[in-house]
Amino acid sequence: MLRDHILSKMVRKLSTRAVLDEDDRTAILALPCIRRSYEPVAYIVHEGAPARKHCMFVIEGLAYRQKVTATGARQIVSIHMPGDFLDLQHLFLNRADHNVQALTRLHTAEIDREALQDLVLSHPTIGRAMWIDALVEASIFREWIVNIGRRDARARVAHLLCEFAVRMQAAGIAEADGYVLPMNQEQLADAVGLTPVHINRTLKSLTADGLIHREKRYLTFSDWERLRVVGDFSALYLHLDQATPLDDEADGAPF
Repeated sequence: MLRDHILSKMVRKLSTRAVLDEDDRTAILALPCIRRSYEPVAYIVHEGAPARKHCMFVIEGLAYRQKVTATGARQIVSIHMPGDFLDLQHLFLNRADHNVQALTRLHTAEIDREALQDLVLSHPTIGRAMWIDALVEASIFREWIVNIGRRDARARVAHLLCEFAVRMQAAGIAEADGYVLPMNQEQLADAVGLTPVHINRTLKSLTADGLIHREKRYLTFSDWERLRVVGDFSALYLHLDQATPLDDEADGAPF
């Protein structure tokens, strides 16, 4: 059955991007692939390495992209959740320009690169769906640039917490009232261009002001609307209308 197939989530994900017919779905499920698992912090893609023979799709767990400067400073540039491709840009590019690491224990479907290239070129609707997926990813990248470049520390952290909430709920990995914060304070710092000490102070400040509640790594929202305003957060850039149905609330209140 579809739900038992290793690529079932890929079929469901691309079906939200474009209307796939039965031939498209059958072609996706026929892709040669293997299931692989990675432990937290394991490197999946190394900057400068030749393109792998496989492209990866996240089945379970979280991963992140990062780049490192010549002085060893790390910048996390995106986080990826179940239903995301990890290295779709390497489908046609020959060399990796960044690193990808597992954030949690990660399970992926690793799809033969040449077979995926053939699929995209021979099935225009699938190609459209994957193109839309890449455009949404680019939209998220743009928002992260704005977050680091133009928001203050408090807004940066609040915005990221809001994004996690909306995306984790859409991916089906948030609880009814909140979620386990997927990053530790060092990782959060590297995602928003701050120090771990500054992250700690900012989280305490958001808690003291009644915007969030933390129980170790478990995060709930005491006042979602105020947190959204503090973080200058609007879910528009996530383009959830092309992934999951949105409520009438344009700002994507998740809880």
